[in-house]
Amino acid sequence: MRNAVIVAALLAATPVAAQKTPTPDVMAGVDPSAVGPDLIAGRFALHAQATFVAQGNTPFRAPYDGPNSLNGDGQFRETADITLYGGVRLWKGFEAWANGEADQGFGLRNTLGAAGFPSAEAYKVGKGTPYIRLQRLFFRQTIDLGGDADPAQRDLNQLAVPRTANRLTLTVGKFSVGDIFDTNTYAHDPRNDFLNWTTIDLGTFDYAADAWGYTYGGAAELTLGKWTGRAGLFNLSQVPNSADLETHFRQYQVDLEVERRISFRGHPGAIRVTGWFSHGNFARLDDAVAYGRANGTPPQLAPVRRFRDRKGIGVDAEQEVADNIGVFFRAGVGDGDSEVVEFTDADSSVSGGARIKGKAWGRGGDEAGIALIANDISAARKRFLDAGGLGLLIGDGRLPHLGPELIGEAYYDVTVVGPLHLTADAQLIVNPAYNRDRGPVPVFGIRAHVQY
Repeated sequence: MRNAVIVAALLAATPVAAQKTPTPDVMAGVDPSAVGPDLIAGRFALHAQATFVAQGNTPFRAPYDGPNSLNGDGQFRETADITLYGGVRLWKGFEAWANGEADQGFGLRNTLGAAGFPSAEAYKVGKGTPYIRLQRLFFRQTIDLGGDADPAQRDLNQLAVPRTANRLTLTVGKFSVGDIFDTNTYAHDPRNDFLNWTTIDLGTFDYAADAWGYTYGGAAELTLGKWTGRAGLFNLSQVPNSADLETHFRQYQVDLEVERRISFRGHPGAIRVTGWFSHGNFARLDDAVAYGRANGTPPQLAPVRRFRDRKGIGVDAEQEVADNIGVFFRAGVGDGDSEVVEFTDADSSVSGGARIKGKAWGRGGDEAGIALIANDISAARKRFLDAGGLGLLIGDGRLPHLGPELIGEAYYDVTVVGPLHLTADAQLIVNPAYNRDRGPVPVFGIRAHVQY
């Protein structure tokens, strides 16, 4: 009964946009075709989205289980969320945004069992009853530096206001590192495209976040011509993979990114190189193994945590290859000697795929996508897991036969009526949690999504 109520709420969610004549400076230089509710309102915007995901894995070969294993007998779970996005423009180039969200549900095995977890709509904190959180509260100042007009497109957390091609953008407050870094047009939004964690984000990007994926910090973006440089400073969580964020940047992460926009036969594309550096209280994996052996227990992380550094680097590329087809690629490596702090258990990751618009077969509102992912871990992480250690998302109690975690994902999205979309998603996870003794794991899901 609770699920039926949630689905009804998802399909009924609608926003209210303020109606106010825009001031002349807001309208100046804006393409009339880009005018939407927030621009008509002039200085205010209110949007909403609702997403419901039902996902299950069928029974698979599982000679043994651990505390962080997918269920070999099969399992079915659902998640639901409703988000309100409110924005206001206080002066030229300045925007303030707040996102309130209601969440409910659980990922498979409470979001455990695979480094490339199959639903990015499942947070690390699951609850059977809905709860409300303020996920974002941030401020953005855009400073024009000249060049041609390049007005921002109306979107969630973005007002359609004029700006120049060369600009400096400053963002501070609570938001997701992924709002600014490692973005990708074709694989970055589990509410509209792919679902797997390591399809929508680089698996080795251990970005600063609480258990819901958000943090406090600031970022600067300098755009000059075809280039953009980004830098950010963010709080880590107080304890790895926890709900509470650090304060005063005692534990912190620095992110740097360079983007080059390109064109292929008149079709847009981009290449980004992202590097990250974290300083905080976390453990070396071999120290945790040694502590466990000395005390007759599985590896223990907490007793051997010390202030140390972690770092990694990755590349992210996207390219439209035809009017209805776009492709993407990501690859990266991370520090394999330390425990993962925030995201997922991967020390190297490669992913790629394509999204195809339904215009190609006469269904203009539909879309299909396909992706392949390969994640792997270091020798130190293998020793840790084989000795019974538990990572952020994985831990079968042993790991005698290591193999790369290989994932395939495909989806088909149907426009039902108006803004309502239904998506069928299928994934196959080979060597879940890098364990050749278990799997492969077929995962099937359905997603309902509405957005205004």
